[in-house]
Amino acid sequence: MKEDKRVLLGMSGGTDSSVAAMLLQAAGYEVTGVTFRFYELNGSTEYLDDARALADRLGIAHVTYDAREVFKERIVNYFVDEYMAGRTPVPCTLCNNYLKWPLLAKIADEMGIFHLSTGHYVRKVLLDGKYYITPAVDRDKDQSFFLWGLQQEVLERMLLPMGEMTKPAARAYAAERGFAKVSTKKDSLGVCFCPMDYRSFLKEYVTNFVTLPDPSQTVCDASLTSADNSLVTPGNVTKCVTKRFSNAIGRGRFLDEKGHFIAWHEGYPLYTIGQRRGLGIDLNRAVFVKEIRPATNEVVLAPLQSLERMEMVLKEWHLTDESRVLGHDDIVVKIRYRKQHNHCTVTVTAEGLLHVQLHEPLTAIAPGQAAAFYKDGLLLGGGIIEF
Repeated sequence: MKEDKRVLLGMSGGTDSSVAAMLLQAAGYEVTGVTFRFYELNGSTEYLDDARALADRLGIAHVTYDAREVFKERIVNYFVDEYMAGRTPVPCTLCNNYLKWPLLAKIADEMGIFHLSTGHYVRKVLLDGKYYITPAVDRDKDQSFFLWGLQQEVLERMLLPMGEMTKPAARAYAAERGFAKVSTKKDSLGVCFCPMDYRSFLKEYVTNFVTLPDPSQTVCDASLTSADNSLVTPGNVTKCVTKRFSNAIGRGRFLDEKGHFIAWHEGYPLYTIGQRRGLGIDLNRAVFVKEIRPATNEVVLAPLQSLERMEMVLKEWHLTDESRVLGHDDIVVKIRYRKQHNHCTVTVTAEGLLHVQLHEPLTAIAPGQAAAFYKDGLLLGGGIIEF
């Protein structure tokens, strides 16, 4: 099946996956498009119509797949749970590694199709028998940071036509071929189910879906039982079901590092480590969120220098080849999508976690965030920051 020229392409209805369809078709592939129904903001299904219309115009097969229930259970609930635990979630990383790409592979297997594709701006290489994601030509659009958890059985099958193209070139490519709507589509911003401000979403979600009044009550399910369990289980990730917190988003105390009261805040889930803007206070000096204490609904503020750290510990990690990472002193670690990289040395602790010793201080390391490792242009793996 590897020599098959058929490919299953995830089509969102946006510019990138639409141009990917054109490029794959031009390269001689028989493209089948699938549009996932993950979350429909304000009930809009325009993206489905756009994907179908493009498929019809290109003369390619197209199907839809309703994944709204599993997306809510695995991604949206996780997103809320993490903020309610005082952590900073990474829903796009979780979705790509444990839902979107594995689901694409499952559907392709059912159709007898080997190759998988999307509109992601990344590339891949084969080195010493292993496949690695590498950054895209367009570094401003590069999405490699989100894909550190993909397994070899998925990487092997990936076709990544957008990795060699810049976003302006993609828009021009569509326009030159008469696809005016495709060429002028707006870029998606932020998390798909709350693209603007997660705080408003969180307030509404917790109010609408919570049943238990005690914020200490947590229902955790380590087995991730579901009909679609095989698609989304990220190794040892534990899912906590959102069934609490009905009184958790409420007024609490801002404290300084010595525990002195500074001011009142709107509720600890509405703040993230490293945050400076939107605190609603004026101290005539810059302060940042250093610590979040869910048990007491307190948020500690401090000068930026107090947020500097020289180490962090990762759980739920994945390395493509441990020998390329562990013990080396020239690994680059990123905890932010853009414009940040620090050198580090990575080792495994006695508890099976990854210890990351930084070579220079890094500020605003937030539990729950992702960390990705790079060297010589290769994405080597990553994990979730525990502390």
